[in-house]
Amino acid sequence: MASEKILIVDDEKSMCQYLSIMLRKEGYQVKTVNNGKKALSAVKDSNFDLVITDIKMEGMNGIEVLKSIKEIDQTIPVIIMTAYASQRTAIEALNSGAFYYLVKRAKNEEIKMVIRNALAMHRVKNENAFLKKQLKKKDDFKEIIGNSEEIQKVFMLVNKVADTDSTILICGESGTGKELIAKAIHYRSGRANNPFVSINCGALPENLLESELFGHVKGSFTGAIKDKEGLFKVACGGTFFLDEVGETSPAIQVKLLRVLQEREIIPVGGTAPIKVDVRLIAATNADLEKAVQRETFRADLYYRLNVIPIVIPPLRDRHDDIPLLVDHFLKIASEKSGMQKSIAKEALELLVDYDWPGNVRELENVIERAVILQEHDQIHITDLPDRIRHHTRERRKLVMDNPQMTLEELEKEYLISVLDETNWQKKRASAILGINASTLYRKIQRYGLSQDKVKQRS
Repeated sequence: MASEKILIVDDEKSMCQYLSIMLRKEGYQVKTVNNGKKALSAVKDSNFDLVITDIKMEGMNGIEVLKSIKEIDQTIPVIIMTAYASQRTAIEALNSGAFYYLVKRAKNEEIKMVIRNALAMHRVKNENAFLKKQLKKKDDFKEIIGNSEEIQKVFMLVNKVADTDSTILICGESGTGKELIAKAIHYRSGRANNPFVSINCGALPENLLESELFGHVKGSFTGAIKDKEGLFKVACGGTFFLDEVGETSPAIQVKLLRVLQEREIIPVGGTAPIKVDVRLIAATNADLEKAVQRETFRADLYYRLNVIPIVIPPLRDRHDDIPLLVDHFLKIASEKSGMQKSIAKEALELLVDYDWPGNVRELENVIERAVILQEHDQIHITDLPDRIRHHTRERRKLVMDNPQMTLEELEKEYLISVLDETNWQKKRASAILGINASTLYRKIQRYGLSQDKVKQRS
């Protein structure tokens, strides 16, 4: 086992030498620096188990060093030492997070005992964090159901990248579980005890999204009655998940690029940059490479986001997982409703055979609907929506009759069929499709769809 590392910060060379000799004899690794700036640089560059700092130094004093170290790593214990003790500075040190406040003229045995206690506390905290992380590893995939080769590849990749700080781009259709994968990465990482913050970039207009992401200062726009902290600041130390990043405007894309390059943000209406420490995970259901070619998405931002891509397969590419998912959603819906339900073999076969354009979210909605609406104990074919009972056959016929159809053309036809089925009630249609209403509106605009046009086509 490697000996524990201690950093000594004191502008008195003799004190550094004295402590260094004493602690090395105890078997510790020791590094000494003579000012606060060097101390912070050392903490950023290496892992220390304990910091001992003098309180009175030129430049940064010991309290400032303490506070800055806690911003870098809250788990490192810091012992404040002083030549002359005062109740006021002792209280200030302890209130700022110091482990202990020592007078330099303390006996060697007292100094050693305080150091042993600080290191013991640090070990316990690290062990607890490790155990929590191991327990989380067992649980964090529990909502991502699947034994298929396709989804297992995703799990393996998550395990590989979780402990890095690399930016990740999760690609997949709506309803495939991109946020669940992002959470799995976060809770398997060293940031697991810090915030996981998420936002759907496609759900807010540009001005509101900018304020939510970066914050704003009082008076920067109508309604800005006080300063607001942005979500990037809220996520400091943790992970920020940007869903539907492809829906961001060029202005927002420029600001996101700044975050990735400079690790800082500027609030709306502000001038001073604010440093942020976040691990960024973005997700998209769009083809960002095509968006780059169309010049609707910045190429430099795309390459910054796409450091490690994770592609989540659609449900139609992992039919073997459908029985497991059905069983999972049946249990959840049964617990919610207080009614135990099972599914008939014929109904399950139909669900397995369906292509699920709304993916896992659509399947979950179908099961929940069937459990709530049907009074008998078993879900039968007749309890399933018309689109599932009839559309699988019709869709296959469409593909067979038109083998050259692109995925976009198939998506357009499916959108039309669901909109027709719901009489163009977009809220109902978006629920069936497993996408939010704003995404449905954008797809309708992209394909130039309207109820009148579709009727004319018929």
